[in-house]
Amino acid sequence: MKTYEYKETTALFRRAAKVIPCGVYGHFAPAPYVPVDHYPFFANRAQGSKFWDVDGNEFIDYMCGYGPIILGYNHPVVDEAFQAQIKEVDTTSIATPQLVELAELMVDMITIADWAFFAKNGADTTNYAVTIARAATGRPKIIAFKGGYHGTSPWMQAPGHHGVTKDDLRNIIRLDWADFAQLERAIDENDGQVAGLIASPYHHPIFSDNAEPEPGYWQKVEQLLRKKGIVFIVDDIRCGFRLNLCGSNELYGFKPDLICFCKAMANGYPISALVGTDALKTDTAKVFHTGSYWFGGAYMAAAIACLKEMQRIDAPKILKEKGEKLFNGMTDIAKGHGLTLSVTGHPSMAYPKIIDDPSLMLHQDICGESTRRGAFFASHHNWYITTEHTDEDIQRTLDIFDDAIKAVKKQNAR
Repeated sequence: MKTYEYKETTALFRRAAKVIPCGVYGHFAPAPYVPVDHYPFFANRAQGSKFWDVDGNEFIDYMCGYGPIILGYNHPVVDEAFQAQIKEVDTTSIATPQLVELAELMVDMITIADWAFFAKNGADTTNYAVTIARAATGRPKIIAFKGGYHGTSPWMQAPGHHGVTKDDLRNIIRLDWADFAQLERAIDENDGQVAGLIASPYHHPIFSDNAEPEPGYWQKVEQLLRKKGIVFIVDDIRCGFRLNLCGSNELYGFKPDLICFCKAMANGYPISALVGTDALKTDTAKVFHTGSYWFGGAYMAAAIACLKEMQRIDAPKILKEKGEKLFNGMTDIAKGHGLTLSVTGHPSMAYPKIIDDPSLMLHQDICGESTRRGAFFASHHNWYITTEHTDEDIQRTLDIFDDAIKAVKKQNAR
């Protein structure tokens, strides 16, 4: 099977490194992609389940912009809604009617939602949620789980990150995932000081197995937090609308006070949302939080179209079925080569990992060889499916995965 070359990507990256820190920064940076010469870093176009890099190489995409693309690239319904609105008005000196329409739609869709607030990035809403919890309770401390990711604000960066001080983390209590006894102790030891708990509906750290909660776990957490007057915040930035259109918490049977959404809510257009219960509406109104582009009507129109389309086709059902087909096929192929593919998390955004080499180098090599054959795999992160991944895409992906394993085994036999 032919492997790709990246002459234009390499040349463009060399230019980028001269004028941009890291060349490409953040979660799009080359650092997590190993072997680095197996990956492209600049795209020219995208359509459906695929994108094409600056060298013209075609990739079936399983990162989907790290989650925002859920209906496939350039989805006509969403793009037409955006274009129609931007021709009329987007950012102006006052809000557009789409602000109200989108809020009404989300309140109608999401089980716990009595109101909605909109911003641009996931961190905009996680920061707001934490601030609301502190305002509502008059308490300083926030509980989070180790490995959980809630944005790059200093308060949520892991200890030891550059530029983060001890004072930034002074009021953050980090606990082991799903250890209820530890959570009880932490709340008792900080009695009357904990404003809120923030967590994803299920645990999906990078470079680690994903973990779904044990049955009844979140119900016990909810009961404890209610008893102690602690605000329950769900970070649904990655999971939102992939697991359940009513809020991912509904899949696990619990009711938080606040839910943070972003990524898939507008199929790639930049918008995020915080929804919450009526009990926190007054406190939310008191906390000032805003941004220069947060009222853009075109992005809200895209979100409205995306949410309605996901409702129409039952997107979570489609994603689950496609994910199961992909990962079951990959598991069988790995087994046929004498390897074990571990797949953890929800099928719509699972984390696959070859576990036969604890260093993960074998897994990285197979992901890299797959990528340079046309299936864009990340070795360190959960993958994403879109509703536009076809059976042909999945079969092509399985063929690529099979060939990549053969290539790696051949290289290792030398």
